[in-house]
Amino acid sequence: MKGMDLRTVPLRSVLSFHPIQWGGRKERSFYELGEVIMSTHTINGVTLELLQGDIVKVQADAIVNAANTWLAGGSGVDGAIHRAGGTEIMAECRKIGGCPTGSAVATTAGKLKAKYVFHAVGPIYSGSDEDEWLLKSAYQTCLALAEQHKLESMAFPSLSTGVYGYPLDLAAPVALGTIIEHIRKPTSLRRVTMVLFGDSAYRAYEQALARLLARS
Repeated sequence: MKGMDLRTVPLRSVLSFHPIQWGGRKERSFYELGEVIMSTHTINGVTLELLQGDIVKVQADAIVNAANTWLAGGSGVDGAIHRAGGTEIMAECRKIGGCPTGSAVATTAGKLKAKYVFHAVGPIYSGSDEDEWLLKSAYQTCLALAEQHKLESMAFPSLSTGVYGYPLDLAAPVALGTIIEHIRKPTSLRRVTMVLFGDSAYRAYEQALARLLARS
């Protein structure tokens, strides 16, 4: 598995911005106080992380929002990002007006610990062949925006797996496979984090990542 560092370090600890030791490297936590469950892998010099937690507490150049086509805010991740980021984000969304399924648009991050929010619209799961293509396209568009803005870090939620009903076991390999495909090429990114809500989402992504890396 050339170009991959397969150190996986699950953490269950309370972090308070103190240096922590991962595989001989000291790094600073970028997550606020609280229990952290995390695993890290290095692929082509880029750190790919799985983090169980709250995406609005993550520090990254861009945070991805699971948006709807109207960019009108909503429940789940969408609502949490708008509440934490403040009214500036919605003001820019209204100016943009909307975003097609499978794409993404960039706005300010408001009060969040980020430079941008990328509002990505994943598909409502229907069981059709188009679902996977649209989900992959939403991730690809966000990664392309990161390159356009020459960003070094970004954080994704699990797109479409909430109220849009995309099964976690199907969505996880699409999301991770798209990210891995991107970071194997030349990129400005140095860290990509999947921020997952709850044990079932974390397990689904952890298992999908293990399968993807085993095939590499």
